[in-house]
Amino acid sequence: MKQVATLADVSAMTVSRVLRGDTGVSEDKRARVEAAVRELGYRPNALARNFRHGRRTGTIGLIVTNLANPFYAHLALGIEAAVAGDGLRVMITNTDGDAAREREAVRDLSARRVDGIILVPAGVDQSYLAEELPSGLPVVTVARPPTGFEADCVLVDDFGGAYAATSRLLAAGHRRIGFLGNPPSVYTGSERYRGYCAALLEAGVDPDTALAKRDQDDLASAEQAATELLALPAPPTAMFCTNNRNTIGAYRALRVRGMRATLAGFDNFDLADLLSVPVLVVDYDPNEIGRRAAHLLAERLASDAPATLPPRRVVIPTTVTAHDAEQAPAPGR
Repeated sequence: MKQVATLADVSAMTVSRVLRGDTGVSEDKRARVEAAVRELGYRPNALARNFRHGRRTGTIGLIVTNLANPFYAHLALGIEAAVAGDGLRVMITNTDGDAAREREAVRDLSARRVDGIILVPAGVDQSYLAEELPSGLPVVTVARPPTGFEADCVLVDDFGGAYAATSRLLAAGHRRIGFLGNPPSVYTGSERYRGYCAALLEAGVDPDTALAKRDQDDLASAEQAATELLALPAPPTAMFCTNNRNTIGAYRALRVRGMRATLAGFDNFDLADLLSVPVLVVDYDPNEIGRRAAHLLAERLASDAPATLPPRRVVIPTTVTAHDAEQAPAPGR
């Protein structure tokens, strides 16, 4: 700023007033300062300025488990839309579903003095946050509630969505309904399996563990799991899938084997309405999840005593959309 002032032949205070948009500076001085800024390529250091005035860094951290999943792109867009008006920026890091990388990411973002963190937990235990987070740094978890640590969270109605989709399959006449899901240790996978089982039991159908595959985390493993179900002596006439990767993997298995089965799954995806088999989609708004998480974080940041606010839980509702899915069970081939 001193170099700008020297080149423009004004005081450093005048430079500061011009950069702040102060209207009390003459047009001549304003023009000279702006010309000097352009010539020198000067950019104010927002981080240093915030520290000097005792303000925050203006950044929040977002930790996700799989950047390749479109869900997280929409989540980030929802967060950015919610915080942009407050002048906040989002730093994103990926854990690839690894609990050790999750803890490392929290430690790194804390060291960078972010104002708060929105976290999609990868591990089953977040008690480490008590020692890794600076006092007063707010955290909001998304998709999975924290374990061993109290924090705000935004969840999807995992149980209700799975229950509703499975009930629709049962109402269409299906009784052998396969299950393709996340590992049982993953909150979303366990809740969606619970909803699937609850719908079966209510309809008088005992859940068959031989029809349940619960350890898929990518398309290849989902396709393999679906292939194994379709190879059973009495294959399922429908399959409930806990995410779009499992749904697409199941569809690939059906195509390869030349078989038909109704698919129902969490998470909408492009071209779901163009598949050659009936599809039920459990849909929700991932952008809204991001917006709600950002609002919870903003309320913590605006509070004079954020640690005294009780943990809050927001549940985003789901809807079930049918793409030619309301039909009776078809033969396996």
